[in-house]
Amino acid sequence: MDAGSSSSSISSEKRRMSSRRPLQDVPSRPFLPSMHTTSRNPSSRQSGDRFIPDRSAMDMDVAYYLLTQTRKEKENAVPASPSKEAYRKLLAENLLKNRTRILAFHSKPPAPSRPFFQEADAVSPHHAKPAKQRRYIPQSADRTLDAPDIVDDYYLNLLDWGSGNVLSIALGNTVYLWDASDGSTSELVTVDDDAGPVTSVSWAPDGRHIAVGLNSSDVQLWDSTSNRSLRTLRGVHGSRVGSLAWNNNILSTGGMDGKIVNNDVRVRSHVVQTYRGHQQEVCGLKWSGPGQQLASGGNDNLVHIWDLSMASANPPRGQNQWFHRFDDHMAAVKALAWCPFQSNLLASGGGGGDRCIKFWNTHTGACLNSVDTGSQVCSLLWNKNERELLSSHGFTQNQLTLWKYPSMVRIAELTGHTSRVLFMAQSPDGCTVASAAGDETLRFWNVFGTPEAAKPAAKSASAGPFSSFNHIR
Repeated sequence: MDAGSSSSSISSEKRRMSSRRPLQDVPSRPFLPSMHTTSRNPSSRQSGDRFIPDRSAMDMDVAYYLLTQTRKEKENAVPASPSKEAYRKLLAENLLKNRTRILAFHSKPPAPSRPFFQEADAVSPHHAKPAKQRRYIPQSADRTLDAPDIVDDYYLNLLDWGSGNVLSIALGNTVYLWDASDGSTSELVTVDDDAGPVTSVSWAPDGRHIAVGLNSSDVQLWDSTSNRSLRTLRGVHGSRVGSLAWNNNILSTGGMDGKIVNNDVRVRSHVVQTYRGHQQEVCGLKWSGPGQQLASGGNDNLVHIWDLSMASANPPRGQNQWFHRFDDHMAAVKALAWCPFQSNLLASGGGGGDRCIKFWNTHTGACLNSVDTGSQVCSLLWNKNERELLSSHGFTQNQLTLWKYPSMVRIAELTGHTSRVLFMAQSPDGCTVASAAGDETLRFWNVFGTPEAAKPAAKSASAGPFSSFNHIR
């Protein structure tokens, strides 16, 4: 190929890439059903609804007589005398024993083990509770959106799903918002090249405000409803901010400099605490449900647990000591997930040199279990309604794996991504999971089932972390 044709092909490729619109549906190939179908296996236990007559229980001579008696009487339609009629009845009583049935059963048919049609109100409350029906888990994504220019970097956190049912994703220097209720897309912010790319995004608990971490070490706070910048936290870190986590009005930031900083976004002097324990980049941050403990994972293969009860108002040199340090992983730890039904249970996942999911009791510091998944663990999410854990992986299958807890038996494996699945986010109802990968696609999976009946949410006494933002002290 000559230079002219090469340059023309490159320019055409650039035109094709520039024509891609972020967060638009990716056309899928038509589904071709397999020629080999598998039918459901019937139950091996007989239901007892049929009973076959036993030939050994029948008298064949009597049966022949009963079958031919009516035909012979019709053929010889001669009125019988009273004496002959009395003689016939006497023979039937003594020889046939008043039998009128041709087919006979050797024994009484067994009663069915369970009625097929049984009224619900007729079931005894003392009967054994039927086994819960296993739910159907679709093996393919419900929807796939285009995500061009997503940064393929294991240490970043570029996807989050807020309580307002709006998903945020960072693509290069731009943060996009995708409204799950109507599928609309909007652009929140595009930062300059000297500040970008965007390295982390995280929704505040109110589902309206969002924090954006940058490669320049700055952290921006935005109001998503008005697309208005509220403030920029500067000088917190010395390099990029790859992880963010909210705890009410406290925004925790983790940087490549190994520091973790708690920022009170309501006040002008926002730095509240600084945690130092990691020697390399902090790539995972998660607050526990009650908001008492913060888990951090780093490129130094460490997991730290920081407890608010140990935070002092005037720590030496502005530092605080960790509550637990876990050094069992053999690679970087980015995937962290607090259990929704046990507040002191933490799951952590290691990178390509480790491949393990480990479970920790954060009160005692004990490692409860460790499972080798066979591939890089990029992200972890708990099912809010069932005792299940979802993990996303890298090479070789780039799959999402659903595990049953605590047995850690694989329930399902979801494939479709062609590159490592770096990021996952969960919908507010806890049923749908969004995954983003280096293949520049954003996929939605109905992996956690149908939403339960919504319970009325209790109104919080607090007006939210930004309620007094215009009155910064």
